[in-house]
Amino acid sequence: MALKDDAPNQTLDTLGRVCPYPLLLTKKALEKLDGGQMLKVLCDAPASAEDSIPRYCEKNGFGFESVKLEDKGYWELFIKKA
Repeated sequence: MALKDDAPNQTLDTLGRVCPYPLLLTKKALEKLDGGQMLKVLCDAPASAEDSIPRYCEKNGFGFESVKLEDKGYWELFIKKA
């Protein structure tokens, strides 16, 4: 089942923020969540959405799924904390 099909425990809006802030805010939000909980991040910084956040998730063994909303110009990132 896709991560985006689950209801997130928290939604983090990082729209308008540039690197490294989306990653820093994402890390902070994930620290407060319990294992197995889901964070949805709204991000319009390509470097964060396509590079730093996915790399951070991979390094920590977190589930990660990205949905690019072309019409809105941002990504919805779904992160499941390990």
